[in-house]
Order: sequence, then C-alpha cells, then structure tokens
Amino acid sequence: MAYISSNANRWYCAREATYGKVPLVTAEHRIPAVGLTVQQQREKSQRRDKTGSRTWTGAPAGLRRYTSFGLTSYMRDWADPGVLPPHGPLFEAALGGDGELWAGATIGIGTDESSLKFTTAHNLVPGQAVASGGEIRFVTAVVDPTTALINAPFSVAPPVGVQLSPTATYTPDAELPSLSLFDYWDPVSAVQRVIHGVAVDRLQVKLNGDFHEFDFKGIGQDLIDSTSYEAGQGGLTEFPAEPALGSHIYSPVPGNLGQVWLGVLPQRMFTVSSASIELRNNIEPRHYEYGSILPRAITPGNREVIVSLELFGQDDNATTALYQAARQHSPVSMMFQLGHTAGQLMGLHMKSLVPDVPEFDDTEKRLRWKFRETRAQGTADDEIIVAFG
Repeated sequence: MAYISSNANRWYCAREATYGKVPLVTAEHRIPAVGLTVQQQREKSQRRDKTGSRTWTGAPAGLRRYTSFGLTSYMRDWADPGVLPPHGPLFEAALGGDGELWAGATIGIGTDESSLKFTTAHNLVPGQAVASGGEIRFVTAVVDPTTALINAPFSVAPPVGVQLSPTATYTPDAELPSLSLFDYWDPVSAVQRVIHGVAVDRLQVKLNGDFHEFDFKGIGQDLIDSTSYEAGQGGLTEFPAEPALGSHIYSPVPGNLGQVWLGVLPQRMFTVSSASIELRNNIEPRHYEYGSILPRAITPGNREVIVSLELFGQDDNATTALYQAARQHSPVSMMFQLGHTAGQLMGLHMKSLVPDVPEFDDTEKRLRWKFRETRAQGTADDEIIVAFG
C-alpha cells in the first residue's frame, strides 16, 4: 500500500452559527493549503492512590480534552467579489466583526487623491475600505452621503465616471465567533478530519516573503474524524463528506508587492525591508466547568495588535518625521497594502500607534531602523481594520 502524499490535501473553513456545531461546507469554502498542525491531548491528572506497585496503571476515560491548531495559508485572489472572500471565516473569528461587502460606486466631479465624490449615495462608513487602480484605502470621515475622505491618498485620483472596485471589510468586535476547519485527504479511505468550535487566538501577517501568508493559531472544541466518528459529534448525524471538487484555480500574491503608509501625516515609505502584524486575542475558553470534558464557549481577553517594522535609514523628510514622532511619543497611523492588482489586494489599517525610538542596526552595509513590537491603540474595538479588494 502506498504512502499518503502530503500534497493530496484540501482545506475548507466555514463559520459556525452556534459554537461547536459543524456547518454545511461547500466548494466555495476552500482555502489554499500550506501547513496545518492539530494536536489533541487529554488532561494529565496525577493519580495518588496506593496500588502496591511502581507501575502506572493508566488514566480513566472522560478526562478533559484540549485541542490546539496552527494553520498557514497563502493570500489568494478574490475571484467572486459578490460574496465574502474564502478566508473570511478565519478573519471574522480573529477580529470578531462580520465581514461587510461594499459593491462600489461611481466617481463624480470634484474627486481628488484624498477626497472621493460619488454620483450617488456611497453608503460608506468610517473604517470601510475602498479600492481604485490597484490600491486600497480606508475611509476616515464621511462628509456627506456622496463625499468621503480616506486615510492616505491614491497615487492617481480616480477618474470621473469610473466604478470603484468592490471591497470586503473586517472590523474588531467584543465577542468572537467560531468556525469549523475541514481537513480532507486522498484517498477517501484515509482519515478525514474536522476541527469544530475553532477559536482564533493569534493571527499574524508578514511582509516581504516569497508570497503573502496568513498564520492562524488557536484552540478547538474538539477534533472528529471519519474513522472514529460517533453520531452527535459536532452536532452532526454523520461525518461530513467533502464537497464536489471545483476548479480551485487561484493565484497566490507575491510577498514583495504592496505599499506601506505611516506617519503623523501618512506618507508612503519605500524603504521597508520587513514587517509583521500580529493580533492576539488572549482567549481563555470555558474549559474548567463541572460536567463537561470539552470547552463550552469562547472567552476573549484583552486584544493586542502588535507591529514590528524594519526599514533602511534615509535622510528624507518621511523617515526623519517618523523618528521625531518616536522621540516625542506622538501617535502615528500605519497602513499596509498587500498586492497591487484589483482582486488581489489586502489592507491592514491601524489608526494610532506610539512607536518607541528605533534600534539602529549598523552591522550591514546599510543602516537599518528596527521598531520592535509597537502596540496599536484605539477607543473601542477600532485599533485594527482588515480589508480585501
């Protein structure tokens, strides 16, 4: 019998309506598979009864079970802007808010790079994303039903009569939803798995790799599989079969393509060599209550949004202004754009960070500035916004 190829693997993710209840999965829920680790352990209770022997006689059934996971997936193109992106359930689970689609609107007279005027009501709200000409931006203010201001200027003002591209925006919320992860293999007789009640504790996005990647880490309520499944697990009557395979033709986005805007008055930085954005939810599941071996719910703690950034030092105005802001402990805004083509865009906007004075690294031929673990701040569930376009 042949080994199972690690390449013969497909993943799907779908949001749960009720914690721990596995939802219906379709071909549209499939996401690019790079690496998935899942570990389930039983509670290691120490027996103290006197057995008359030095031999461990084992643990009884019914001890609490702990399930953890780590998932890495490529950012991919958004093929159908009429529905939320395939990665949407993971970002909803990481941030908390429901994904919000914006269908776009037609540009009117009087638009410039930073102020957008539309021919009809735009239906935008502050924080929502807009996209034009292979660039993505975030609305900072709504002047009136047909006028909106954005966080950073477009390189070129959108032409009159052009329809801006659709976007999907994800915002933080006080509570976190759960999702199910489906892990299918070839051949179909191999062990197929579903992790349900998944809570995303950490999300990390790194810039300037081979491809743009998303790293998710967290916990699940339970892990079920096709070989040991029992009716009722995950709220199911039978183990879910894999959906009929679609074409699943997608394009990963090169990790060197994008933009960085930061500063008290945001300016585009061309010298960034690496950056990472990490969201930490500090989840404490309801795991220690009497009468259950599985978690009963998700309990998020204080949210942390951490940015680390390295750039080459220059004597231009933008770099000098960033250093002055760090010295004066002045808040700056920061926006990362991943990709540079419509349908392959992602934006991450943090409206307020107070950077520490950068570390100067002079060990190489060119001076690097390193900003380590700067924490984003906000007023109420608004320290980070993520969008696709």
